[in-house]
Amino acid sequence: MNRLQGSVVLIAGAASGIGAAIARRCVAEGASVVCADHDLAVAQALADELGSSAAGCQCDVTDADSARSAVDMAKQRFGRLDGLVHNAAAPSTNASVVDLDEKSWRHELDVSLTGAFLMSKYAVPLIAAGGGGSVVFIGSQFGRVATTRAVAYCAAKAGLIHLAKAMAVDHAPDKVRVNSLSPGAVATTRLLRRFPDFDAANAGLGPAHLLGRIAEPEEIAAAAAFLLSSDASFVTGSDMLVDGGYATR
Repeated sequence: MNRLQGSVVLIAGAASGIGAAIARRCVAEGASVVCADHDLAVAQALADELGSSAAGCQCDVTDADSARSAVDMAKQRFGRLDGLVHNAAAPSTNASVVDLDEKSWRHELDVSLTGAFLMSKYAVPLIAAGGGGSVVFIGSQFGRVATTRAVAYCAAKAGLIHLAKAMAVDHAPDKVRVNSLSPGAVATTRLLRRFPDFDAANAGLGPAHLLGRIAEPEEIAAAAAFLLSSDASFVTGSDMLVDGGYATR
């Protein structure tokens, strides 16, 4: 399919996992992409893999100047911006509210929630100036349902889901659609902090999902491509659960 032919998408947190899968899917569907990440070397390596349709960019989503620079790169390199994906996320600290230190709390919210705010602050006007487009925030099923010892992560993802809804209200007149996409457990390196390999992660986490397994990053990318495309032209203010049925229980 070439649903994204001619469009330009900026992906924050693009270097690996879900972000990298979204970048690959967007290029496969005809888009040009800016792969933005705090790790420039990895972002540039992905852009080099994707060829002339991609550019690598260092971006600290918690810094306003850095967020603005990433948006500016999209305009300078490709002349426009049609889509923004905010996939940046901080390493989570597993703790209850009693045990969690303030620094970890702030860092989680800064990357996930303030980062989405800053990237959107500069991206949305450029998207609107080109006639409209799509913003997608990568949330989590834990923005819908809670889990143990994850207060910062749950709060950040819940905030992200509602930020998308509030932005959808504000920017509908600009023809900018804003949605969140909430995966279940996905086979990315984040899981390898808890499990020795993906087989162990699937055995441990798969049964909590109705489909009996964790997701592959490409499955999340497919949903993101839909939300970025004109196939989702009547979808805004929604949270798309791609969680294998986890939140249904």
